[in-house]
Amino acid sequence: MKKNKYIYFALAASMVIASCKQEPIKPEAPATTTPVTPSKGTADFTKFVAIGNSLTAGYQAGALFTEGQANSLPKILSTQFSLAQGATLAFNQPDINSDYGYYGTAGPLILGRLILYDADGVAGPKTAAPAPAGTPGMPAPYSKGGDLPAPFTGDKAALNNFGVPGIQLGQVLTPLTGGPSTGNPAYNGLYARFATNPGTSTILGDALATQPTFFLFDLGNNDVLGYAVGGGSNPAIFTSESTFTGYYTTAINTILGSNANLKGVIANIPDVTTIPYFTTVTWNAITLDAATATTVTTSLANNYNGFLDAMKTAGVITQAEFDKRKLTYVAGKNGVLISDETLTDLTAAMNANGAAALVPYAQARQATSTDLIPLSAGAILGTIAPNTNNTGVYGVSFPVGDAYALIPTEATEIKARTTAFNATIAAAAAGSNNRIALADVNAAFTALVTAKAGVYNGVTITPGFAPPTGAFSEDGVHPNSRGYAFMANIIIDAINAKFTAAVPKADISKYKGTALPINKP
Repeated sequence: MKKNKYIYFALAASMVIASCKQEPIKPEAPATTTPVTPSKGTADFTKFVAIGNSLTAGYQAGALFTEGQANSLPKILSTQFSLAQGATLAFNQPDINSDYGYYGTAGPLILGRLILYDADGVAGPKTAAPAPAGTPGMPAPYSKGGDLPAPFTGDKAALNNFGVPGIQLGQVLTPLTGGPSTGNPAYNGLYARFATNPGTSTILGDALATQPTFFLFDLGNNDVLGYAVGGGSNPAIFTSESTFTGYYTTAINTILGSNANLKGVIANIPDVTTIPYFTTVTWNAITLDAATATTVTTSLANNYNGFLDAMKTAGVITQAEFDKRKLTYVAGKNGVLISDETLTDLTAAMNANGAAALVPYAQARQATSTDLIPLSAGAILGTIAPNTNNTGVYGVSFPVGDAYALIPTEATEIKARTTAFNATIAAAAAGSNNRIALADVNAAFTALVTAKAGVYNGVTITPGFAPPTGAFSEDGVHPNSRGYAFMANIIIDAINAKFTAAVPKADISKYKGTALPINKP
């Protein structure tokens, strides 16, 4: 396998954008609409406050940065509310004051938002993939990298946007979200930076203290998303149905109880298994030539399959499990080699039968079309696994870990939990005495995924992040500015229907999509 390792390095770098190529889109005539006189109906947008997570904060491309905040979902809504209200409404956000925000660190480097980057130039064998600003080799201005988040120095009492990236539903209710910063799993520095009293105040309390006349409450996504993007490997962060219902009921009752005249809109949770994070890297992303397929068959598959056959004969595994686990390598596309915790763990049997070298494959199989491979896997697929003497290639001859695959049982569990959460959200709107509109974001995004494309304001958008039509940003999870405008219009539709309003929709063509890739000079 050693002689073929460079083949796999090239594979890892090229699979992401290769799988992002746009499907042919049938041109459609843009829909025409009859202009209506803007009206607020029975709503009052004088003081609009938004409460939520990263989708509310303006987070995109893996970071919170100035341009993203300027095109946040609630900022777009506020712009449209001003037209309906007949006055320019103030909308203040806890400005991050950074061109590229904070994505993470790499040694001494502070990395910023994700950019589509071709690391070996247009003539090289690799193609562009998401990489953080500040990645060595990036041209200016992206070479600058990002910035560590600094405390917000503006007027906290005048804020309208209380979106905090990374929070789950329960964190809006507890002061622990603001501190202390150590020994506290609920702590979130992006709230602490603008909390009125870190460690004492709560996100919800700070928002309601501004005395809103209309609110957006958009929470719950991270209660399923965190578990999903980790490949279902950490059940501790997967909120239970009963806990979610308790938190959501408390939050909505607190909001409505703060002011008898307060009205608002709540959004439900889209099916996270259909976002580009889970649909960009395909299950059969491992492309091999005939010689390499033969090499992997000889060096791994024959030995592994022989051991499986012995386990079947001994009654340790069934014929059905043998068929599921048997490795087959062919010239062309092959399933990613993954670990599946639902399979019989053969570790003990391998050690007991002189097959200790096969222990890394104790629950291994190749992915099928029912498995989802997350975008994060693109960073390791085709690279050499440590401590394998350069023979173990992730996804090819060495299985990726649980975090890099979402198997059918996990996807089913996530969908079921999302459905239950959305039932709780719908019940909150139905029981609000007509004070809350329900925006069915789930249905709208599902329709976009099913249709594969939509035309709005003469602009085609698709449910991916590949430019020029993708509605998602480079992280594959959060919308780009154009995607946030699409989402704002879903919410505006719900508001107009509930409160007999005529809030004009955002013009999607005025908002940016994902930028074209940049190349190494």
